[in-house]
Amino acid sequence: MVRRTLATVVAALCLPLLARPALAHVDYVTDPVGRTVDAVAFVREVLSDPVNAALFAGATAVSVAALAAYLRYRPTLTDLAVLREALASYDDLIPWMLRLSLGLPLVGAGFQGYLFAPTVSFDPSTNPLLRLTLIAVGFFILFGLATRVVTLAGLALYAGALVLDPGVVLAMEYVPGFLALLIVGGGRPSADDILQRVAATEGTVYGRVDRVHYLKRWLDERTDPYRAVVPTVLRVGMGVTFVYLGVVQKLGDPGRSLRVVEKYDLTAVIPVDAGMWVLGAGLLEAVVGLFLIAGLLTRFGAAVAFLLFTTTLFGLPDDPVLAHVTLFGMASAVFTLGAGPLSLDRWLGDAPAGDRDVVPADD
Repeated sequence: MVRRTLATVVAALCLPLLARPALAHVDYVTDPVGRTVDAVAFVREVLSDPVNAALFAGATAVSVAALAAYLRYRPTLTDLAVLREALASYDDLIPWMLRLSLGLPLVGAGFQGYLFAPTVSFDPSTNPLLRLTLIAVGFFILFGLATRVVTLAGLALYAGALVLDPGVVLAMEYVPGFLALLIVGGGRPSADDILQRVAATEGTVYGRVDRVHYLKRWLDERTDPYRAVVPTVLRVGMGVTFVYLGVVQKLGDPGRSLRVVEKYDLTAVIPVDAGMWVLGAGLLEAVVGLFLIAGLLTRFGAAVAFLLFTTTLFGLPDDPVLAHVTLFGMASAVFTLGAGPLSLDRWLGDAPAGDRDVVPADD
């Protein structure tokens, strides 16, 4: 009975997410000009409406009750055990997920002429070297060729871009992605793995001329002790990104978020006022981010994040798809790996031995 009640509550909490596209990166779909709205005054004004206050109090009460019930009873379902076991067999695909989620948007950024975040644009005709660098880094990561070296170059490129234009912070998800890929390497399938196998085989012609594969073997050995923290790096990195999007972008600048609601007539989708839309979306992203940072209900948080990205792309037709590919990949990786070490899920015993927190080294 308790489990059935808990399942009903959780389902009720998930239904609004299915109908509500998040506001995503507000900067990607609005112009920076417009009326500035004070964040504190905005929240006070929204909650001063009795209907909004009742909705907010009700949603908060139900959410807290559902979380308390889960932490109290922590139901064990065979379905979840099978899911964890299946996902544990996919962890060797994490490098491939990361390479796709980093390489594709970098290639797109180079061709379209922007630095990581679509709001930080440049003219490819006057900056052909920058364009070529972005495309080259993206392609090398996609193919898994000299993966760690190129990933380090990509991380340095992001740091340099951030110094030149702080707006690149909108694409901060690249940082944990680069760091994780720096640890795990190209994995399989990748050009690094293929070339290393050929070069390491005695009697091959390629093995006589290529000594770079020794560097890869050395890097594999040096990064092996850090593979256990890859789930934590990805989880915390994605969580920080969500907190930033919810608190700074939406709640911190409600004026622009309100213009998104007006532009796409989102109040026609869910009949609440625009202020409640912004407040709800901002708090939802912030809470999801905090749960990911703490490693609590990690896979559920990753699934909600994935759902938010998907509904955003359908709900906001001119939101740039490439701008969210990295977050899609990170959410997939976090869902696959689970919370990993240094997490409340692990402390509470909700990340059993079946959840592997070490990404295997390349064969």
